Parts: sequence; C-alpha cells; structure tokens
Amino acid sequence: MEKRFSNAIRIYALGGLCEVGKNTYCLESENNLIIIDAGVKFPEDELTGVDYVIPNYQHLKDNQSKIRALIITHGHEDHIGGIPFLAKTIKIPVIYAPRLAAALIRQKLEDQKIKENIKIVEYDSNDVFNLPDFTVSFYRVTHSIPDSFGICIDTSEGRIVDTGDFKIDLTPVGPEMEIHKMAKLGSEGVDLLLADSTNAEREGWTPSEKNVLNSIHEIFDKANGRLIISTFSSNIYRIQQIIDCVIKHNRKVYIVGRSMVNTVEVSRKFGYIQIPNSLILGDEELKSTRDSQIVILCTGSQGEPMAALSRIANGTFKGLRIQPGDTVVFSSSPIPGNGLSISKVVNQLTRAGADVLTNSVFKDIHSSGHPSRQELRMNLKLLKPTYFMPAHGEYHMLKLHAGLAASLGIPKENIFVHENGDTLILERHKIREGERIPADDVYIDGYDINGVSSAVIKDRHILQDDGLVSVIVSLDSKNNKILDKPKIITVGFVSYGNYEDHLVRHASLKVEEAINNLFKTQHVTFNDIKNTIRSVVYQYYYRKTQRQPMIIPLILNKTAE
Repeated sequence: MEKRFSNAIRIYALGGLCEVGKNTYCLESENNLIIIDAGVKFPEDELTGVDYVIPNYQHLKDNQSKIRALIITHGHEDHIGGIPFLAKTIKIPVIYAPRLAAALIRQKLEDQKIKENIKIVEYDSNDVFNLPDFTVSFYRVTHSIPDSFGICIDTSEGRIVDTGDFKIDLTPVGPEMEIHKMAKLGSEGVDLLLADSTNAEREGWTPSEKNVLNSIHEIFDKANGRLIISTFSSNIYRIQQIIDCVIKHNRKVYIVGRSMVNTVEVSRKFGYIQIPNSLILGDEELKSTRDSQIVILCTGSQGEPMAALSRIANGTFKGLRIQPGDTVVFSSSPIPGNGLSISKVVNQLTRAGADVLTNSVFKDIHSSGHPSRQELRMNLKLLKPTYFMPAHGEYHMLKLHAGLAASLGIPKENIFVHENGDTLILERHKIREGERIPADDVYIDGYDINGVSSAVIKDRHILQDDGLVSVIVSLDSKNNKILDKPKIITVGFVSYGNYEDHLVRHASLKVEEAINNLFKTQHVTFNDIKNTIRSVVYQYYYRKTQRQPMIIPLILNKTAE
C-alpha cells in the first residue's frame, strides 16, 4: 500500500495518455476527488461495431463519496463526449464548464434523455472555485473552439496546471490567449504541469487559423458547382470562416449531420456563429437553388461510416448524391488511425465524379488547434514547472514532448511519461510515482454503459475476416442416430461458385461420419457432439481455404412421442 500523508494528492489519467481522445484526468486527496474533462475516443477500423471508446469508470464508482466536481476545459467531444456515460455510472455533484461547452453538455444530456438534474455552473477566466482540498482557477487559451481554458489547481501540497488543448496563436480569430496569466503562474511556481502533446512531432509554430481563410476564398472562387465542405462540427471558428465565405460569394448553406446542426444552432444562440436565416437552405429550397449557389456543410471529415459525408458518398443520404461538378473539401487533418477510412470515402467521392480537396502543404484548408514544438517550448518557458507530465497524445508524442522538456533544462527524473492508470503522488511540493489503478478501455455499442467485452470484439473480428459456418444436425439421441444429413450454411466465408457447393457437401459428409463414430462410444453428451462438429469443420475448412471461420453447431433432437 502507498504511504501517504493525509493531505497527499494523487494525480492520474483514466484516458488521454498514449492515445488521442478519451481525456479524463483526476486529482484525488484522502477525502476528495475532482475530475478534469470526460471525453470519448472514436473507434479505429478494427473495432468492428463499436461506436465509442470510453474509460473504465470503476475507480470513480468505488470512490463516489469523494467526488466533488467535474471541470471541463472546452467543448470538444474528446473532452465532453463521455459525460452521458459518466453520468449513468456515478452521481456528478456539479459540472464547471465554459459557456459554450456548458450549452453543448446540456444538449448532449437532453439528447441522451438523462433525467438526473445535474448542476452545471458556467465559468470565465476570472472565476475561482474553492472546493475541499482544491482551489481552481483558469486562464484563457486559443484553440479551434471558443471558450477554451487552461486550469490551475492549488492544493496544500503544491500547484498543478493542466493546459487543456491549446495553441499559441498570435493572430487568433477569437479572443487573445492570456499569456500574462501563464507567466504569472510560472513566476509564482508550478509544481506539476500536464500539457497537450498532440503536435509534439511538428517543428515550428502551428499556423494561425486566419491563414486558412485565404485558401477557403480561393476554393470558393474556383468552384463552379456545388461546394461540399466537411469539418469537425466542434470547430466553431472554421465554420464561421466558411459562412463568411458563403456570404461574400453570394451562396447559401445547407447544413447536414446531426452534430453539425446541433452545434451551429447552439453557437448561433450564443453569438459564436453569425449567419442570417435567409442564407440557410431547407430541404425544399435546396432542390430549387442553382448548384453554383449551394454550399453543403457537413460532418464526416474523418471518414466515419455513419457520418453525413460517408452516406452522401455511398448514395444512402436521403435527397443528396454526388454529381459531376461537385467540389468536396476535407477541412481537417486525419486523426491517427482514421487514414484508411478517409481514403475510402475520398475514393467513393472521386468515382462519383467529385473534385476532392484534402489538406496538404499546397493547400492550407486546415490549421490544427494544437501546439507545435516552438509553442510547447514557449509554454514550458512561461509556466516553468518543477515536474512535468506530457498529456493528450500517443506514446511517441508524449516521448517527444518529454525530450523537448529535458532539452529546456527540466531534470529527466522530474519528467513522467505515463500510461492511463499510472499515478503520481504530490506531497510537500515533491512528486513520486504511486500504485496503478484500473484504467482499461470500455467499448460502447449504441448507448449501453455496460460496454462490449473484448471477447465480443474478438468474435466480431473473426466474423469480419473469416466468416461463419453454421452446422445444423437433426438426431435421435435416445437411439444414437442421425435423422438427416447435416445441413451447413456459410456466411461471409466463401463464394467460389461450384467449389463452395463442393466444400459444403464434403464438410457435411465429414460431420456425419464423425458423429456416427462418436455414437459408437458410450455416454455421449450434446457437448461432445458440438465439440466434435467444431473440430471436424474447423480442420476441414482451414485445410481447404486457410481461413478460420466461427463454427456454430445447432443440434435438433427428436423428443419422445
């Protein structure tokens, strides 16, 4: 067991380390616990049938009585998307969130029909919240969504700063970053810094969001037909830039994708997105508007199969199909792991006749919201932490960020490249490593908080890659007799015409022979029969096809008359 003073602070992540997404960080004392962010991660292609990946909340459930607050840095899905699942698992006493994030959270809870009355308190950069063992204050940062903040947590044992997502944009579209506050925190002393590592492999400075505007105008100038622009629904500044171009080029916008519609609606309500109602097309107006006047703003820039752009590309979106002359713009960079999905959608769009533009060094149609290496250096110089834990990034990003911190003079023994579940103990301004806590992934199919087990994921991989063989056997167990030839059905396994019929016929004969041989022994159980069927069919099909399908035996037994 850990030996701690009663005031010691334990710091750990349930999500967000060695991955991009699922950000959930915790600070825990002997009697109190606060959570910073509660995000989701969107599944990669190999997670068949999974909609979201969330942290394992069991540790929070076990420590329910200690939880005092959930504090949100900004309104992106990888920071707020897990809140409905968290709210179904534990009682959240209060959520402190910036204005826009608070509105998006309320919408999210309403959509998921979560009836518990969760208190949501909006904060700004001047607010300070005094919680048991934790005093929480904020500083504004620049990011791709309005109302983004870094967080400072003061405790009796020392000061902890979490940057949230940020970039140092000196010509921002929105409010200025409060660099003076960062410098003040650094001069007063920061014991532990947790900092965004997503762009740690990129040297230099992340381009300003204003750099994107010229490229968007150029695309509008050259497009003679419909413009279909896909971006993150939460990239509010980008959406406003697109709308500014819509206005300047005398076009109108048709908004599709549930998350895009909801975000635009909420952002217009608070004044973050400004567009006259007359420029927003409805379904019927879309049909009567000239192609040269139409801009379709949609979700799906990451190739998500059920997002609007993917459905438009494969022709399953009601009332919208790609046509020759369309220009499709991916105004985002691929999240790691999404490259294949995006390529698939790009190929579908191109085959349908669209001109597809993705981000490249030649076309600045996306600017990241995360800091490159020069910004990371500046962040470290301003905050001057004694101890440092890179956060929010895959393992190689965390390592690069750690190396950069070491190059600036932070002792290597004071830098911690951790995984989810690893802990740090802050006592009297000193830090040491503590015991691990459970922090595995939970796979969500639909909105069932129980998640999908790893065994189910494994079975789905087998079905996807090698298919299924169902073997139906009718027998009279009382007399140890097969009543009819075994029937074999294959799904997603082989489709070789006559050869498939040959395989099915011979597999049926082998099953019949094996069961008859089994009946010659004594005390045969149904389980014995099923195991024999699995063994015979597996060996035969693997020998013939080198594939390993899932084998499902089904026994129909004659009952006594």
